Amino acid sequence: MYTVIGKQLTRCYRVLWALEELGQEYDLNPALPQSPDVLALNPSGKVPILVEDGEAITDSTAIITYLADKHGQLTAPAGTLARAKQDAVTHMLLDELDAVLWTAARHSFILPEDKRVPGVKDSLKWEFARSLNRLEARMQGPYLMGEDFTIADIICTHCLNWAYSAKFPLENKALLEYSKRMRSRPAFQKVAASVK
Repeated sequence: MYTVIGKQLTRCYRVLWALEELGQEYDLNPALPQSPDVLALNPSGKVPILVEDGEAITDSTAIITYLADKHGQLTAPAGTLARAKQDAVTHMLLDELDAVLWTAARHSFILPEDKRVPGVKDSLKWEFARSLNRLEARMQGPYLMGEDFTIADIICTHCLNWAYSAKFPLENKALLEYSKRMRSRPAFQKVAASVK
């Protein structure tokens, strides 16, 4: 049994979605970032955290990669060219979508007010839109990696949802249609229904 620590409306959503896709049972501790439960397992105070056999794993991508490898689903096998290509797309998503959204969030409500630069958000939105167009050019089928749903799709869809809630313009029609298909997956819907 896995324990997941973090609120669903954080990157924790990625972990819960992966667990649902894998058909794995888990307990959820909806602790907030920087709370005592989180700080006890992750000195940075960030969520999500996956606990298995008393061991804590941090970082949503590290967690879902571990789960996919362990259960032999949602990923190409390690050491293959297909996995290298999947990892390249995953890192692109983290560098060009997730990091841009995280920077915008930091300058919106996370950093102390005297450290925020609200004007940076316009350039971040421009950069995000350019990255979506480059991502569309890399798509190989109904999923990012072709015919198989992978952890890259979980990260991408989470970023697209985050962008929508952060009021980033989402004008790339192919990725809007892709996002709609991903959100219709039963595992995604199950996590969405659990959000409180």
